[in-house]
Amino acid sequence: MNLENMGNEEIRKELGRRLQRERLNQNITQAALAKQAGIARRTLVAAEHGQGTSLETLIAILRALGSLGQLDQFLPEPPVSPIELAKLKGKVRQKASGKFRYPPPKPNTWVWKEDQ
Repeated sequence: MNLENMGNEEIRKELGRRLQRERLNQNITQAALAKQAGIARRTLVAAEHGQGTSLETLIAILRALGSLGQLDQFLPEPPVSPIELAKLKGKVRQKASGKFRYPPPKPNTWVWKEDQ
């Protein structure tokens, strides 16, 4: 799956499907998982349907599923650049200078369907 070509809504829905699949694989009801995560069942249902959810809620659900370690694969700890360490004489950068710019994000590939 190429997440780079997906919109935010599509990614949220995919994450929701994955949460639901993991819950079902563990044979846990929505009510039981919500209780274990300390959230309302309707909050879990919304997360599984890819509706907006907070980072706190996602962490609680992953913790209750025993899948919190998956966050390391999701966003691994970035290493400190050896070049930056040398430039800063062994200190770790605390602020960005703003001089370096990443390439601009790719534009969305979808278009509005015109009324017929």
